[in-house]
Amino acid sequence: MPIAPIEAKVKASSTAAFLAGIAVAVLNAVQADNSLLGPLPSWLQAPLIALIPTALTFLAGYQAPHTARPAVLPEN
Repeated sequence: MPIAPIEAKVKASSTAAFLAGIAVAVLNAVQADNSLLGPLPSWLQAPLIALIPTALTFLAGYQAPHTARPAVLPEN
């Protein structure tokens, strides 16, 4: 089975998720006293931290161009 190239959408989404995770980790380390999300209610802080990487991943995958693949014919 030949290995198909990785689509630009997958690369963009994976990179966005990685960078968003790093950014959240750095912000958490720098602002460990909760002042970054302090104005928000506590019940909203955890879902918001989970949704930020998810939203960035979705947007990166949505904006990245589709990589056309050749048609695969079934083997006889």
